[in-house]
Order: sequence, then C-alpha cells, then structure tokens
Amino acid sequence: MTGIRNSATARARAVTAGALMLGWVALLWLLEGVDTATGHALDPYGISPREPAELLDVVPSAFLHSGWDHVASNSVPLLVLGFIAALAGLRRFACVVLTVIVTGGLGVWLTAPPHTVTLGASGVVFGLFGYLLVRGFVDRRPLDIVVGVVIAALYGSILWGVLPTDSGVSWQGHLFGLVGGVVAAFVFRRPRTGAVTV
Repeated sequence: MTGIRNSATARARAVTAGALMLGWVALLWLLEGVDTATGHALDPYGISPREPAELLDVVPSAFLHSGWDHVASNSVPLLVLGFIAALAGLRRFACVVLTVIVTGGLGVWLTAPPHTVTLGASGVVFGLFGYLLVRGFVDRRPLDIVVGVVIAALYGSILWGVLPTDSGVSWQGHLFGLVGGVVAAFVFRRPRTGAVTV
C-alpha cells in the first residue's frame, strides 16, 4: 500500500512539475509575442545597471527576451532543468527560483556595462543548472548526486557562458544566476540540524 501511495505521489509531482514548466515556457513565448506586437514595448523592463529605479525590473527581466531566437534558446533547457528541480516540491522550487532571479538580477545591476539593458531567462537556466549540480552533494542524497552528474554531462558546456567572450551576451547574468543556484542549494537544503526548511 505504501509503495502504491508513493508511486501515486511521485506521479502527481511529475504532472504538476510538467504543467508548471510548460505554463512557464508558454508565458515566455506569449510575452515575446506581446513585445513584438507592441514594437518592443516590454524591453525597457530589462535591467539597466546602477540606476536605483531599475531594481524594480530585477524580477520581470527574467521573463522577457530580445527576440524569438532568444526565447527559443532558453526554452528547452528551462523546461528540462525546471522540471527536474520542481520534482522535489513546488515550495522549494519557488524559493530556489526567486533566489536565482534576485541574485542574478542584482549581479547584473551591479556589474553590467553602462548603457545596456539585460533581459532573458538564461540567468534562471544557469541558476537551475548550478542548483541541480550541487544539490545532491549538499543534501547527501545519492540519487540527486547521480542527477547532478547527468546534468553536468548534458549541459556542462553552458559553463562557457559565464566567460566574457561575447559582448552581446550577458555573462554577468549567467555567472550570478549560477551563483544564485549554488547558494540556493545550501540555503534550501533538505532538513538536517540547523537547515532551513521550506
């Protein structure tokens, strides 16, 4: 009976995680459609560095993109990594994502070149990558360690994105998103003595 209950719970979590991520990706495409239809009226909600008013754009900037190619390049890794991360529970997932968005956004705000506007979900992608990469080691869970190794094998090449090799790509968003994901793995680790639980 316990095995059946556990199987049903795992199935329900998978369905919920899948629906969440499909909805999220659909929202990104919808927003890009609105942005295109309005002559890129949403682009100003990206982050312009070191302007105090721009701190309000830290969260919305993670849901906006600079074109169809941009949103397309983020969609699959966001869908895959987000689904895997969300399987552990939506409350923890929400806390992890918020940590990644705020850490990545503040990093961009502090370090991006002047007169630039940064937007896109790639910081979240890097954050989820970092989170999944180290979560198993932090939680000391063998299955999650295996998941991290598989994630590293599949997506490890994205780490080149934290290097300042392309002036048109926000390596700052990638780097600080990654940092946010690693921080989140420690802050929201599975319950142990002195750990934060969500």
